[in-house]
Amino acid sequence: MKTTKEYMTLESLPDILEVKHIAQYLSISKRRIYELCHLSPKHGGIPNFSIGASIRVDKEDFKQWLAQKKK
Repeated sequence: MKTTKEYMTLESLPDILEVKHIAQYLSISKRRIYELCHLSPKHGGIPNFSIGASIRVDKEDFKQWLAQKKK
């Protein structure tokens, strides 16, 4: 089992994020990320798009979402 955190900085994240990347970066469950992705961005949800049944998040959108949460 891997015990180190692979994504420790925003720069280390890929340009197109999967739920697992965000969960690992924020150290929260994938289930909570799915919940945030299903919320409207104007209600605090993470902006995202779908490719088939998979949820993806643009890195720049994620960075803006994080900055908004810090306010």
